[in-house]
Amino acid sequence: MKTLLITGGAGFIGSNFIPYFLQKYSQYHIVNLDMLTYAGDLKNLHEIENHPRYTWIEENICNRKIVEFIFSEYNIEGVIHFAAESHVDNSIKTPDIFIQTNINGTFTLLDVAYKHWMDAPFSPKSDFKTARFHHISTDEVYGTLGETGLFTEQTPYAPNSPYSASKASSDMLVRSYHHTFGMNTVITNCSNNYGPKQHDEKLIPTIIRNALKGEAIPIYGDGKNIRDWLYVLDHCQGIDLAFHQGSNGETYNIGGNHEKDNNSVAHAICQILDTIYPRKDCQSYQKQITYVPDRPGHDKRYAIDASKIEALLGWNAKESFESGLYKTVKWYLEKYHG
Repeated sequence: MKTLLITGGAGFIGSNFIPYFLQKYSQYHIVNLDMLTYAGDLKNLHEIENHPRYTWIEENICNRKIVEFIFSEYNIEGVIHFAAESHVDNSIKTPDIFIQTNINGTFTLLDVAYKHWMDAPFSPKSDFKTARFHHISTDEVYGTLGETGLFTEQTPYAPNSPYSASKASSDMLVRSYHHTFGMNTVITNCSNNYGPKQHDEKLIPTIIRNALKGEAIPIYGDGKNIRDWLYVLDHCQGIDLAFHQGSNGETYNIGGNHEKDNNSVAHAICQILDTIYPRKDCQSYQKQITYVPDRPGHDKRYAIDASKIEALLGWNAKESFESGLYKTVKWYLEKYHG
């Protein structure tokens, strides 16, 4: 049985990925390394907390001694690296935390993996010839788009926030360990994820929560910022394919092909709530939408060309935005009013 290290597994995407992965594959033991910051919650993993092939360790990925112990103790043969500070607003307020976690933490994991798996550059140890480091990144490293065009794997990096700059830096570190040391690496850059278990600070949970509380639903600027929305379980399936079938040293963009501006997202959520949990006064939740001052450096549009992973690995987003959003609203309604 192979043991994989998954970092940040109590966060949004990781906590969707681990149950999916354990159910699909019987040949893996999962070690989940998570510091449990405000964005991590063990309740997200209640369904597998007693699973015989699951181990949870509460620690910081920057703690090299702990990471070295985990690699040695559990004979780690693969890494899927989710752990990151990811909220743009927080990166504007406290960028140093993002530098420490996203850059230094990724370096620690890479360097320990390299020394555990390899005797020398381009010379893997006999027991680790297939060991792989899979780094989960974001489309925000590419910067912003105009009214047309899509991000591809060849799009030059142009990060515009401390968050995206820290992720771009971590991507470059992974690339360097592949090209300099011959490590088996894969990078996936995803568009905006949504779905169950996302932290309350993010756009879709904020809209749902504030609507249900009868409070103002805050939308930045004019609400015309566009994102490509990807349902989290579609993303998990893409990660699965890239980890198992992706080519060594390659990058794959994973996007939902569902471009929506923030106004459209807010109105769609309100329409779902109007139907399944109407306000007591029978008026639409859309009355609560309020526009607030835009945040600094707010990128106008993101959109991903996922044709590479579709063509080479056979991945396709299965969830429509409408069906995924309905499932998401139902999940949060149960969370807040269950």
